[in-house]
Amino acid sequence: MTASPAPHQPVVEPPAGAAPLTGDAWWEGSVVVLEPADPRPGAWAGGPSVVLHDGTWWLAVRLRRPLGEGRGYANVVLRSEDGVTFTPVAEVLRTAFGAESLERPALVRTPEGRWRLYVSCATPGTKHWRVDLLEADDPAGLATAPATTVLPGSDRLAVKDPVVRLVDGRWHLWASVHPLEDPDATDRMTTEHATSDDGVAWTWHGTALAGRPGEWDARGVRVATVLDVDGAPWALYDGRATADENWEERTGLAVGVGDGRFAAVPGGPFLAGPHGAGGLRYVDVADVGDGTRRWFFEVARPDGAHELRTVVLPGGSQAA
Repeated sequence: MTASPAPHQPVVEPPAGAAPLTGDAWWEGSVVVLEPADPRPGAWAGGPSVVLHDGTWWLAVRLRRPLGEGRGYANVVLRSEDGVTFTPVAEVLRTAFGAESLERPALVRTPEGRWRLYVSCATPGTKHWRVDLLEADDPAGLATAPATTVLPGSDRLAVKDPVVRLVDGRWHLWASVHPLEDPDATDRMTTEHATSDDGVAWTWHGTALAGRPGEWDARGVRVATVLDVDGAPWALYDGRATADENWEERTGLAVGVGDGRFAAVPGGPFLAGPHGAGGLRYVDVADVGDGTRRWFFEVARPDGAHELRTVVLPGGSQAA
């Protein structure tokens, strides 16, 4: 796998369905879903990946301790009937993967009814990341499922934080890829696109989204979620201008331009938190089916920790 040069990104306008991404709507109705166990900088509860199936909410998250105290120590799968109050059903620890840290998981239900968890694993003593896959008959079974490495990365590239979608019978994946040749600049990142027939063996197709020189996302971009708005693909992505903004990314909007690629909408970031450096990242969303969508996002708190919040906003398919 090689990171390809960023394609030319045309100037685009946001779709009408993106209107709720601006203004105060995100804060007026948002509630806390999950708090970090330790209210200090570097302690996070977030990195959500959500699935709504048969009226039940399933949520996979990453739990983290501060640097030097364990970092990303677990991925947890939780269940809820209302999308707000969740109960854990499965937990996987970094030690099970021989990993120094875990990052945002991706939770997927296959057309055959099986459940998958894509887990981002840091190789100890390095800046390298890979992605392992767990698969089980039900979410609880993910806790004991064997792991298979599906995105190994390389000695030159770290791969993590995948977003996985099934589109017209084919699996698509957007992953954060970090070049490793400069050990002092491994926070740089692009989002690369891959496809698969089975969600296990992946073929890379190049850069889907890259930072823009001189802009708020110049240092790196990470696609956080991909969804359909009025028949067109679009994405929310995390971006940062400098290395100092690592871990406190803000959220931009990008519109699909074909072949799994996206172009950033000018004028971002569209979402930022009210505390600290404005960190608001790892947004995910599910269509409720009643003309609304439920959004989940990780956001910085006044104490420097990160918590997971949710809000319901207009936009989405109408229930039949």
